[in-house]
Amino acid sequence: MQAPGTAHRNHCPQCLWSIHVDDRPGDRASDCRGGMEPIAVWVRPNEEWALVHRCGTCHALRVNRIAGDDNPLVLMSIAARPMASPPFPLDKLPR
Repeated sequence: MQAPGTAHRNHCPQCLWSIHVDDRPGDRASDCRGGMEPIAVWVRPNEEWALVHRCGTCHALRVNRIAGDDNPLVLMSIAARPMASPPFPLDKLPR
């Protein structure tokens, strides 16, 4: 049985990296071909998770649906990054 979301996957299910091949989803029109690093997860209004990728060559941002067999540990580590490295010093928060 195939996991949901795998038919048109645009990333590796283990490391979640992708390659910059699209200007618009599915068009394969980009000449960049840079590595797309998974930098965040986004929870859509319907509560579906999506990966945010940033191209290491041209710095374009793209969003891709996660798939049912994507590595859950890598997904959770990406989701937890903001809490592990907040943009402000934690010792300055009011107690």
